[in-house]
Amino acid sequence: MATREQVVAVTFNAAWNDAGLERVLGELAHRRTPATFFLTGDFADRYREVVKRIAAAGHGLGNHSYSHPYFNDLTAAGRSREVRAADRALRAAGAGRALTPFFRFPYGETTPAQIGQVNELGFADIEFTTDTNGWKGTEGGMTVDRAVRRALDALRPGAILQMHVGASQGRDEVIDPQALPRILDAFTARGYRVIDLRTLLTPTRTARSGR
Repeated sequence: MATREQVVAVTFNAAWNDAGLERVLGELAHRRTPATFFLTGDFADRYREVVKRIAAAGHGLGNHSYSHPYFNDLTAAGRSREVRAADRALRAAGAGRALTPFFRFPYGETTPAQIGQVNELGFADIEFTTDTNGWKGTEGGMTVDRAVRRALDALRPGAILQMHVGASQGRDEVIDPQALPRILDAFTARGYRVIDLRTLLTPTRTARSGR
């Protein structure tokens, strides 16, 4: 986001399982560090207690679609259903006041028309400066060291870091929760402060928002 302050926002996507959640929430609590979690509606339906835990810890909750499809493959009506169904699921799971008007597209796949549609539904499109790629796991050539390096290489004022909770396709290896403490330590060492995405982004400073 456009700022000269040495601040960064940390975000997590969740669509698969909650394998790394305990470590992530513990690390954030220990350091009193805020984060925003973008959950799919399907995840919220399957892990209602997780939604409540994230909300109770004071973190923000964002919409990541219901089933994490490729939006380019959907009709406009299909995209609307995905966004609205996820919103209903998050509310039903107990997101409460932690729920934000933020939406993150699956796979980072966006077009101006799709962003405009999401805006019309009442959500701001929240993208990211970099993804650690920890979600790829060792099978995808990733390591904790590489995840940390990706986060630091993209560090700049107003950066938004994307990480992931859980592991895909039945895996239980989660790189991002292991990398998180090192990333946060490095941010501090470089003079950066992690701030709540809800305070970093305002209607006048949010790119591509149009509520």
